[in-house]
Formats: sequence, C-alpha cells, structure tokens
Amino acid sequence: MSKVCQISGKRPLVGNNVSKSNIKTKRRQLPNLQVKNIYVPELGRKVKIKLAASALKAIDKNGLMAYLKKQQLKLSDII
Repeated sequence: MSKVCQISGKRPLVGNNVSKSNIKTKRRQLPNLQVKNIYVPELGRKVKIKLAASALKAIDKNGLMAYLKKQQLKLSDII
C-alpha cells in the first residue's frame, strides 16, 4: 500500500536525523494518511479514498467537488 494521498498527491519526505555529535542518518516523514468513505452527491454513493488529513479538512470546509476543481482533478481520477 503506497503512502500517497489520492487527492492532494502528498508523498513521504526524505531527510536526516542529526544527532548531537552531528551524525546523520536517513529518515522518512510520512504524510498523515486516513482511509475515509466520502459521500458524493453527484454519484449518489460513497467512495472509499485514502487522503491526507489536511485534504480531509479542506474537503470538510469546501466540499469534495469544489476541492477537486481547485486541484484541477476530475472525480474519475481518484475513483
């Protein structure tokens, strides 16, 4: 299962842990992904989507179709 948001496209970031003695080791910063069922009135059914928490907050605020339009995506791209 990939760690990518289906709507916003957020992916893991790669960086370094830096110790006090300045030894660097690789680390990954994973996005806060959630699997949610979102009701789409245009389809009349629920859609299961894996999305980041920040995208979920934006969808709750603006609605799914408005958020997709802002991201220049179509509903068929995420289903």
